[in-house]
Amino acid sequence: MRPLIHRIVRDLDAPDPSLLAAARQAAARGEGAHGALLARIPAFQAIEQAPPKQPHPRSGSLRIAAFNSERLKDRPAVRRLMSRAGAQIVLLSEVDLGMARSGNTHNVRDLIAGTGEGYLYGVEFVELDLGDQQEMRDHAGERNARSLHGNAIVSGMALEEPHLIPLEETGLWFSGFKGAQRRIGGRMALAARVSGAPKPLWIVSTHLESKTDPADRRAQIQTLLHALDAIAPNEPCVIGGDFNTKALPRGESERHFLLDAPERDEPLFADLLAAGFAWQGANLALPTQTPGRTNKHKPPFAKLDWLVVRGLTAAHPQIVPAQDEQGRALSDHEMITVDVSFG
Repeated sequence: MRPLIHRIVRDLDAPDPSLLAAARQAAARGEGAHGALLARIPAFQAIEQAPPKQPHPRSGSLRIAAFNSERLKDRPAVRRLMSRAGAQIVLLSEVDLGMARSGNTHNVRDLIAGTGEGYLYGVEFVELDLGDQQEMRDHAGERNARSLHGNAIVSGMALEEPHLIPLEETGLWFSGFKGAQRRIGGRMALAARVSGAPKPLWIVSTHLESKTDPADRRAQIQTLLHALDAIAPNEPCVIGGDFNTKALPRGESERHFLLDAPERDEPLFADLLAAGFAWQGANLALPTQTPGRTNKHKPPFAKLDWLVVRGLTAAHPQIVPAQDEQGRALSDHEMITVDVSFG
């Protein structure tokens, strides 16, 4: 697996088209070429960063949001969602960059345009196709400008010492699922320290694997915690994102288990607890999954999205409905927020 990545660039390079063509052929033949292909793509070896124009000062309490943006297709509506949430730092997953399905643009730059905010962006996957089966039908004949998909941190506050933390590189997605979504890459986390905080304060945006089991998700969290031991040992930290905790109970009568004993079904929480992280004051015992724009998910819905904190006091957790002004879904996840402060 790649070591921690901390090289900063202003603009991530698009993968070489000939390399992607070779990757598609290898994926179609079922060849074990994933690791070699990953090593040859420069976008996997760097973090894109744009600092805020005039960094906001650090306040006593800080609101942090996490949102699986499902491609970040509707940037103006997500911008309004962020304003409603009132968060100073937003952790985003499933953010496209140069994908036909979301306008072939730089989505996170579009999101912050005119706000003065900055961002960090790291690549999770290089997409070999146009997306899932529906997206491939909707965008047939189009081409991706850069084919990048990943995690981001958006904030008006200055962020320093960014790291991209690879969590797995098994090539699970290389051959795709149901004839679509062939990908190079693997799940990862993006970590950075908030500049000007009275104590070191680390922020981590992550996205765990969806097509796996609790043991594999636990292994990914263990990899993340091991990396944090190296760069931020026992320092105050917030981890947020889509943990894909699909094994947790979904019935209303069992919702108390979501906060009281999530480690019963998702053992990754036992590792978080051992590393000093807490979730009780940072989350609501409610589902965060939604039907999405295409009604692809049916009830009962799961709590997939989490904010966990270490060395901080967490208060006022909220679920912010991810809808546009007409009530249409922006994602198949809701946004979650929490207020944190040094105790």
